[in-house]
Amino acid sequence: MFIILEKAVLGMAFLRLLSGSIEIFAAIMMLRFNSVEKAFMINSSLALVGPIILILTTTIGLAGLVGTISPMKIIWILLGVAFILIGVKS
Repeated sequence: MFIILEKAVLGMAFLRLLSGSIEIFAAIMMLRFNSVEKAFMINSSLALVGPIILILTTTIGLAGLVGTISPMKIIWILLGVAFILIGVKS
């Protein structure tokens, strides 16, 4: 028996797997370099990955929901994501 996955769900899951893989790779690199300065630089680079994955995953999710939820709910979701990004930036 085959399970048919929604394209949006598959895309969102792939992005999260990619994000997790990048995080694991970064941790391995930190251990390999064994330097606080290098680990700090690697960790700072990860600060770019999180928001990008959040935006892409949310975009895919919203694209999958466009026909099923009201435009007002979409606006609330986008506002929520914007507030998260503003809060993290501060």
